[in-house]
Amino acid sequence: MSHPSVSRRNFLRVSMIAGGGMLVGFSALSNSETGENTEATPFSPNAYIKISPDGKITLMSPNPEIGQGVKTSLVMLIAEEMNVDWQTIDVEIAPLDAKYGSQTTGGSGAIRSRYAPLRQAGATAKAMLMSAAADTWGVAVTDCYAEKGFVIHKSSGKKLSYGELATKAAGMPVPTNVPLKDPKDFTIIGTRVKDVDAKAIVTGKPLFGIDTRKEGMLYAVVARPPAHGKKLQSFDDSAALKVNGVKKVVQVKNSVAVLATSTWAAMKGRTALKINWEDASKLESTTDHEKAFRELLSKPAATPNRNDGDVDAAMAAATKVLDVMYEVPVLSHAQMEPLNFYADVRDGKAELYGPTQVPQSLVSAVAKELNIPATNVSLGLPRQGGGFGRKLRPDNGVEAALVSQAAQCPVQVQWSREDDMQNDFYRPSGMFRFKAAIKDGNLEAWHQSFASLSNGRSPDTYPAGAIQNLKIESHSLPTNIPTGPWRAPTHNVQAFANESFMDEVAHELKKDPVAFRLELLKKAKEQPVGKLAYDPDKFISVIELVAKMCNWGKTPANTYRGFSTWFSFNSYVAQVVEIQMLKGKPRITKVYCAVHCGKVVNVSGAENQVQGAVVDGLGHAVYTKLTFNNGSAVQTNFGPYNFVRMRNTPLDVVVQFVPSEENPTGLGEPGLPPIAPALANALFAATGKRFRKMPFVDDIEFA
Repeated sequence: MSHPSVSRRNFLRVSMIAGGGMLVGFSALSNSETGENTEATPFSPNAYIKISPDGKITLMSPNPEIGQGVKTSLVMLIAEEMNVDWQTIDVEIAPLDAKYGSQTTGGSGAIRSRYAPLRQAGATAKAMLMSAAADTWGVAVTDCYAEKGFVIHKSSGKKLSYGELATKAAGMPVPTNVPLKDPKDFTIIGTRVKDVDAKAIVTGKPLFGIDTRKEGMLYAVVARPPAHGKKLQSFDDSAALKVNGVKKVVQVKNSVAVLATSTWAAMKGRTALKINWEDASKLESTTDHEKAFRELLSKPAATPNRNDGDVDAAMAAATKVLDVMYEVPVLSHAQMEPLNFYADVRDGKAELYGPTQVPQSLVSAVAKELNIPATNVSLGLPRQGGGFGRKLRPDNGVEAALVSQAAQCPVQVQWSREDDMQNDFYRPSGMFRFKAAIKDGNLEAWHQSFASLSNGRSPDTYPAGAIQNLKIESHSLPTNIPTGPWRAPTHNVQAFANESFMDEVAHELKKDPVAFRLELLKKAKEQPVGKLAYDPDKFISVIELVAKMCNWGKTPANTYRGFSTWFSFNSYVAQVVEIQMLKGKPRITKVYCAVHCGKVVNVSGAENQVQGAVVDGLGHAVYTKLTFNNGSAVQTNFGPYNFVRMRNTPLDVVVQFVPSEENPTGLGEPGLPPIAPALANALFAATGKRFRKMPFVDDIEFA
């Protein structure tokens, strides 16, 4: 049995609900959901269990659902410990409320931060229901057991439903240190459970923010600066106000909003605006960034991020030095549901409803902009059509609130795809320079430098700790192009460069790519150099598993393979990509993926996350880039922004998880970083050419 450590800040709240019944909630000190160090940063999750006398059980999922499946998997944790019948429960996304603790979705953190607390809430509720039944029958609690929403008396077979017990249970003493289930007794956790919204999604039910319709609401679109570095000088709205359906035009800071009775009318009104924009700062272009990156990488950084051993001496003594560059472009988040938000600001209060990954931050930002107390801002959370880090910024909600305040009416601000891609917080572009010192058939030194539009860096990730002489440096290029987190921030570019170069080193040393990684990890385990931020054994476990899955070393006929591995968000992933050449064009046929992410809560949901990450990563590695010309995004829709199509996806993505009873680690992002280098390495195996610049389609046509 497992007994969690519960601090004084862990407590259960039980209350009666209208008409009788039981409402259970709890608060618990938590770890960060946006960072990678889950031991250092506190969090306060809270979940509520509502049981009505008619037996209806409603479980609240506290974190925003952006397609990662937490609306299903989080409540599975509660349901498991409650011993309810999964088919009979209702699930709702919790609105923003302090009683739910941190409601951020990001950093692959929802499951790993709430695993024990949500199970504890379910176990405590079950214990109180069993106590209520035992008290009703005048028997010992130990003579009872719970099963599928009922408490049953062992000897007599009498049973009472949770609904029948709810009112009495709400008055029972709240137990402490309730034991959690032994994993061998799980009936829900570790199984395949379909998404609770699956039917509603495929039948087109209004689940998303874009579906919002409220009485008196006008639709708004906003004319924002057409380039980063531009600002509003003046505008003439006379023609826009003549468009049928347009009701108002208002200025909001550096933008102009057109409000109408339909989105189409608002867009036509925006087109009719006559706006003068003026330069406010430099208008940057991608070519300028690339030139600046090369200049930065030609000189050392002021201070290395990490410096083990003596890299310079090892380079000087080497018989050969590999010296190569890797390049990654700017990317848009391009989530399938374009940004939108509903706001009704009046009488010193704001009612908000819309997609965000950071509910608390959004409310705080709105309160600050409107100069009202945060307690006067309410926020409802819909299901969201993707996020990938874009909605870690609260700008869409803040803008909607300002439009509503200026127009003095409720509004739904709708962004077009072009709006979304011109006004993103982009995955920053960057350039890597790698040098490796080779002597006597060994890797003696590793030197990597990174220049980027951001400060992102992870100096302690693999292979740090496995190489005696290692130096890592980074340069940040000042820019007015807004950047932000993009699925697996930093890792999504660093893995591509690191693991592609690792393959180059292995090839130079005439060593098998898998065996070479295992050799380095053995060194990291037995003779670590400096700080070791990963577990070599877990790394080895996924490498050995994926090698077994694909029967590494015995490549099928007419097939070429590439291997890669990476660690992020406390999880370990190893991947093998198989391609075939069809009339000189590569076709990605199969991907094998091994994952160590602790206990898997929802097997089908976990597989979906990994498979989705693989497809997402492949698509962006092969096809996608965004460039700037004088501050304007050149690619602003899915034509020029060459997104992956279904016909380009792998024919099969095979996923296996290393068995583990450890608490879950991150899963929404770790499957993405290693896929680009695995493909690049497969392309080298097929063509003899290294692919060091994304997207690959610029250098080779795919089948």
